[in-house]
Amino acid sequence: MSRSERDLVAALRAEIAAVDPSRACDRAAESAGLGGTPVRTVAARRSTVARLLVRLRRSGSRSSGTAVDAPPFDWATAADHCRTAWLRGRFLANGSLSLAGGRTHLEFVVPLAEAPELAARLAQVGLPASFRARRGRGVVTWKSGETIGTFLRRIGGGAALLEVEARQVSRALRGELNRVLNAESANLQRAVGAAGRQLAAIEDLEADGRLRDQPYVVRVVAAARRETPEATLGELAERLALHRSAVQRALERIEKLTLHAGTGRRRRRLVRPAADAHL
Repeated sequence: MSRSERDLVAALRAEIAAVDPSRACDRAAESAGLGGTPVRTVAARRSTVARLLVRLRRSGSRSSGTAVDAPPFDWATAADHCRTAWLRGRFLANGSLSLAGGRTHLEFVVPLAEAPELAARLAQVGLPASFRARRGRGVVTWKSGETIGTFLRRIGGGAALLEVEARQVSRALRGELNRVLNAESANLQRAVGAAGRQLAAIEDLEADGRLRDQPYVVRVVAAARRETPEATLGELAERLALHRSAVQRALERIEKLTLHAGTGRRRRRLVRPAADAHL
């Protein structure tokens, strides 16, 4: 990730850690979600989470050698708001977020045995995730930006998440603009090449006198192309009050006539000397 992306992730984590549950049950649930991580490890890695631990302890949670020595959390009977608080604690203790390259990736690194249980709990709240083993640990993963946004918003990431989404939209728009510009450039190059061939063919047909023998539509299209070499097929059709397909067929006929004429002239030059010799 770039430095700005890392700063944005840090701001998002700080915003989530600053959520102050009003219910005692939510504070206990968040404490349970944070549980199992040594205080020194958390403090050294994430100062925002360390401050959260101190706040929860002052609000009534009991502290010991682990981050917060809270009673076991009963997910099956817990209310939705308690489940959200527990997930917030689990993310702050074991979650990581990456925004590198415009792709959003969130994962929980937990004890191996906990991974399937955590994935099942996330599925129950409408946020299904995949899980796998990695170097003896369980990894629960989301790669869907929409799912990750829903989760972060649910656990308290609002303002920073808006900035994340704004950057993603901006990056997507820039990518789409580049694709459109590249496509337009390619179309323009093809149109310029086609117009060049058509102008050369018109000059050849006019030079050998065959242009005046062509149908009226072919002649007026040829004249319009010579007057406006940069015009598109649609612009020529609008100018001449013709269907676009009629203009396209006329220009294709002009190019084919020139190709066939070149072959025909070569054949005539080979045949005439033989005929003169016979006479």
